[in-house]
Amino acid sequence: MTTDSQNDHDADRKLDQGEAETRLWDAMEKRRIGMLGPAEGGQHFQPMTAFVERDTGQIYFFAYADSDLAALIGAGAPAMFVFQDDDDLYACIEGRLSPDADRSRMDRYWSPMVAAWYPEGKDDPRLTLLRLDCDDAQVWITKAGPVRFAWEVAKANARHERPDLGGQTRLDLH
Repeated sequence: MTTDSQNDHDADRKLDQGEAETRLWDAMEKRRIGMLGPAEGGQHFQPMTAFVERDTGQIYFFAYADSDLAALIGAGAPAMFVFQDDDDLYACIEGRLSPDADRSRMDRYWSPMVAAWYPEGKDDPRLTLLRLDCDDAQVWITKAGPVRFAWEVAKANARHERPDLGGQTRLDLH
């Protein structure tokens, strides 16, 4: 289910929510890297590799159970994952973060990339997964490369309006 957010600026274009949600999951499955952290102060966000399960609206991350992030979250703590693809999509996903020691998922998502960060291997007793149960996301999709960006800014200044650089929408992910 998806819902529109309040539009603060008349110049912001609403995105098609179905397309935005599909693009978000597709981009995250392809790129995987974003910044994860608690929604309520106390710690900086940190780069993490995301493993997406779009059917359930969940994202999994490998972590040590004794890491600062794992210690802060508790079960169901509010968290955010900030993501940007290589092209034109930006997103901030909100949800609840919980430890999840599901060995079958660890096996499914284990890869040489993950192994590089966890030298003791997937059988390290300190290794766990963190599960983000996604509630909603704010998504922006731009249509501006560098030339288009400069043109839109110049045009907006000449017309005394905001540049048309794309659109945004809020998605309900659960």
